[in-house]
Amino acid sequence: MPPTSTIEEHIPRLRRYARALMGDRVGADDLVQDTLERAWGRFHLWESGTDLRAWLFSIMHNLHVNQVRAGRLRAADSLDDEDGAMEIPVRATQEDGLMVKDLDKALRQLSEEQREVLLLVGLEQLSYEEVAQVLSIPLGTVMSRLSRGREKLRALLSGGPVKPSPLRVVP
Repeated sequence: MPPTSTIEEHIPRLRRYARALMGDRVGADDLVQDTLERAWGRFHLWESGTDLRAWLFSIMHNLHVNQVRAGRLRAADSLDDEDGAMEIPVRATQEDGLMVKDLDKALRQLSEEQREVLLLVGLEQLSYEEVAQVLSIPLGTVMSRLSRGREKLRALLSGGPVKPSPLRVVP
């Protein structure tokens, strides 16, 4: 049986990442619930001494990918409606609120791969190695996606031109 206090301490971070990934509170809460259920039912697969946080984020990532593939998720284009407004723990000024909306809108314009890496590194402060483990991709791919994502995000937020991503040729 898993130690609940160990899993419970990661719930706020799981919720924050799910919210940023999903773009809406209801979908994020469902994703966190599914993640916790999966983790609880398969806790025997977690190797003691390894990073539980990375393991939980891996589960969440895989569930999200599976849901997207199954077509169960709807795209959240923006947080313009009241129900989708981001939770901010302190009273924000009107300018702060606009900046959060601009950031959310810019993040939604990134590719799913770039957004995931940016959120895991920037928001959740996972190391590049942990992100590679969570997303099951090589370390070099993490660094590449992060670099391209940051560049595109900067351009989107500054109103400058966005360079198109180079086409990848898959053999």
